Amino acid sequence: MRLTDTEIKAIEDSAKVFFSPGAMVRLFGSRLDDHRRGGDIDLLIETPDVLAPDDLVDKRNRFLARLYRILGEQKIDVLIVPTEFPDERPIVNKAREKGIIITKIPVE
Repeated sequence: MRLTDTEIKAIEDSAKVFFSPGAMVRLFGSRLDDHRRGGDIDLLIETPDVLAPDDLVDKRNRFLARLYRILGEQKIDVLIVPTEFPDERPIVNKAREKGIIITKIPVE
């Protein structure tokens, strides 16, 4: 996995700010391959909440804005899906199957 400790901490901390307990963040895509170089940071966030479209866009934008402030401008792609609902998009299925869990927000 090609993320620095700083990148992992920023993702973990930002997820805790914007997403509910029980949410999980997975890294997928090219950053999983230690032999490659470059590539964007692809994240799948699975939430226990079903978000209204406006809330989903707001949370995604605020999450990304916080990451950009901490990490600087770089290519970060974020998919947000509800945990309990099937999503037949190939990218979501691939992220769920091959992605590495970066963090789970604890349920208190």
